[in-house]
Amino acid sequence: MTTFVDTNVFVYARDSGQTSKQPIARHWLDHLWMSGTGRLSVQVLNEYYVTVTRKLSKVLPVDAARADVSDLRAWKPVPVSAALISAAWDVEDRFGLSFWDSLIVAAARQARCRRLLSEDLQDGQDFDGVIVVSPFTHHPGDVDDG
Repeated sequence: MTTFVDTNVFVYARDSGQTSKQPIARHWLDHLWMSGTGRLSVQVLNEYYVTVTRKLSKVLPVDAARADVSDLRAWKPVPVSAALISAAWDVEDRFGLSFWDSLIVAAARQARCRRLLSEDLQDGQDFDGVIVVSPFTHHPGDVDDG
């Protein structure tokens, strides 16, 4: 089953200041790399790059952040398109999410993901078949079903 990963999980995996969350985020990402089931969007790549190069207390070198983004292209990022924006507006209107969170949910749907790995949304919330999974509440094996 494919899993869409929100920006915060990637950031925690690289943020050395997050001593309790970093190993958990890394475990999830390692699992998704090994299983080949991780997905994300261009929005996530953009947010990740800006956050790790500008907003952390110990920023990542630009070359390292760019290498991460280049590697993550293997996850087939969902592009931001006019259709995705329209789908995000539908999510925003239906569920009352912020536009940015709605864009994440819409991208997860477009990628045909059943799971959305995020700490920013309510664990277990169902967005018409896209289920939010908190990486800090569940382990990859707890929610795998093939």
